[in-house]
Amino acid sequence: MSLEKVKQYFDTLGLGQRVMVLAQSSATVEEAAVAVGCEPERIAKTMSFLAGEEAILIVTAGDAKVDNKKYKENFHHKAKMIPGESVEQYIGHAPGGVCPFAIPPGTKVYLDVSLKRFDIVYPAAGTSNSAVELSIKELEDCSNYTAWIDVCKGWREE
Repeated sequence: MSLEKVKQYFDTLGLGQRVMVLAQSSATVEEAAVAVGCEPERIAKTMSFLAGEEAILIVTAGDAKVDNKKYKENFHHKAKMIPGESVEQYIGHAPGGVCPFAIPPGTKVYLDVSLKRFDIVYPAAGTSNSAVELSIKELEDCSNYTAWIDVCKGWREE
């Protein structure tokens, strides 16, 4: 059902042909990079957190890791990921297919600056064997993002 919602969403934008159903798993960054045929850092992974009772999504480059200190400085609370068994309830997509598209209204999406190194990135498309090819501008437009943030480490020399 998630893939269909994402595909329908992209169809309304004229980008439905970009949604890929993959022959193999794309549930992890490494698997997605192999399945899509790109470098792992170009996989735009979407991580789900709780901000109080509300879910937020942070989309990062595949080689980036959320830095707890930067997260707290930005959001003014400790990073708390949504437990795996609750992700679909909050986001509408199961772990491995979480993406910033076709999500519940009001869910805030943040894009991490680790993505700005690339022209093209590959976020999931609602399932653990799907992806969509987007430019950074298209990712901005399609995700209805709230803001660019800098909450990750490990992707640049620091």
